[in-house]
Amino acid sequence: MRIGMLSWESLYSIKVGGVAPHVSELSEALARRGHEVHVFTRRGDFGYYDEINGVHYQRVDFDQSGDILAQMDRMCDAIFDRSGYVQELFGNFDLMHGHDWHPVTALNRIKATYGIPYLITLHSTEWGRNGNNFSYDGVPSEIAHREWLSGYESATVITTTQRMKDELMMLYQIPGKKIEIIPNGLVIGSFRRSVDPGRVKERHGIHPLAPVVLFCGRMNYQKGPCILVEAVPHVLAHHWDAKFVFIGDGGMRQECEHRARELGVEGSCVFLGYTPSNVKEEWMNACDMICLPSRNEPFGIVVLEGWDVGKPIVATDAISIIKNFEDGLLAHIQPESIAWCINRLLNNPEEMGRLGQAGRERLESEFTWDEIARETEEVYKRVLKNK
Repeated sequence: MRIGMLSWESLYSIKVGGVAPHVSELSEALARRGHEVHVFTRRGDFGYYDEINGVHYQRVDFDQSGDILAQMDRMCDAIFDRSGYVQELFGNFDLMHGHDWHPVTALNRIKATYGIPYLITLHSTEWGRNGNNFSYDGVPSEIAHREWLSGYESATVITTTQRMKDELMMLYQIPGKKIEIIPNGLVIGSFRRSVDPGRVKERHGIHPLAPVVLFCGRMNYQKGPCILVEAVPHVLAHHWDAKFVFIGDGGMRQECEHRARELGVEGSCVFLGYTPSNVKEEWMNACDMICLPSRNEPFGIVVLEGWDVGKPIVATDAISIIKNFEDGLLAHIQPESIAWCINRLLNNPEEMGRLGQAGRERLESEFTWDEIARETEEVYKRVLKNK
């Protein structure tokens, strides 16, 4: 098949979050299966065209002034123009595959002009990104409308978990039979590094034997870093030497730092803000456990990253891919519950090792990109059969 993959980010253009590796790694896995994949995305600091790992990158420039909606409208215009040019050179596409709301306008124009069906993978919703609550006016309203429109116009909607499927059905009345669940994936071993945990801790003023709980993610309401900060005193009451490292930036960072001072636990918390990927990978290998205190989580790619390095995961029950007490611990979305899980693991090193190993085994059996590409290919075939 000749496939157009539309996204506002990728590993080889502009990288914003978890959609970037999803798009690039899925595209590479599809290329390995013999498909011709063209990723249409923003140019950033790259050239207009590259072939990387068997994938064609078709990058566009556009005026980036104005709000995010105005920018995405112009990106979609540029992608639509580029898609016509690419088809003149390579031939017509069999189908298009978009990711999140950003390319929806382009997908609909391509469908109307060339009769090419499209699928949409919705990695999250505007409702979820705003803490399951926002006012339906202005920019959020239009973004939500484009998410609904993609569900209406697409041949199939793909999402990563049953919970996300339920959210889409509830928000946008997308029929359940139109939604396919295909999980996220990870390149096995991509986060494993040979590090000396003690040295990593010492570089940040932490005793080399102190247990470290790691948070990685955007510092916003959805990801719940403030809940973890509130849990810190409950952990220190039982494990005075525990440290909490927060990697990520966002509007809630200052609030979390201020709250740590109010609680008198600022000496146990290290806020690193945004870090290069090598620093994140170093800490993932050096920490003792990873915590995801999310209020809403469409999937939780950090879970796969933690499993890749064999770390035990403490998460809230907003994350549905973890099997409680089998490959991680699930807490209620409450500081006391999160603290209970962390204390349980700190009291039981053998359980920490067992959960980390179980997570790694599950990652290697269920979440490889080759398996995800195979499942995606089956969806493509059904779309083309019903065209």
